[in-house]
Amino acid sequence: MEIELSVTFAPELREAVREAADEAGLSLSDWLSQAAEAKLNADRDAGILAEAERERRRRGLREFLDEYQAEYGAFTEEEMARARRWRELAEERARESGG
Repeated sequence: MEIELSVTFAPELREAVREAADEAGLSLSDWLSQAAEAKLNADRDAGILAEAERERRRRGLREFLDEYQAEYGAFTEEEMARARRWRELAEERARESGG
């Protein structure tokens, strides 16, 4: 099902979009539909890549901590408690700053 929308652009952007649609041999509607789909796909892909990067960093940290403990011994309860406090503070700061 197609839905009709009304879209308003700044004059310079309107002209650039019309020119791009003409150069692509597409109607303005088809060009805008393709542009919107490309943007949605790019946003989705960016989210996937960001999550993959977070997982790569978590894996790297786990490997580092495993190697550290293999060399220097397991973390003590005091060290783990301190790390939890630091993490909680960092999470609180991130929430306060909107991050």
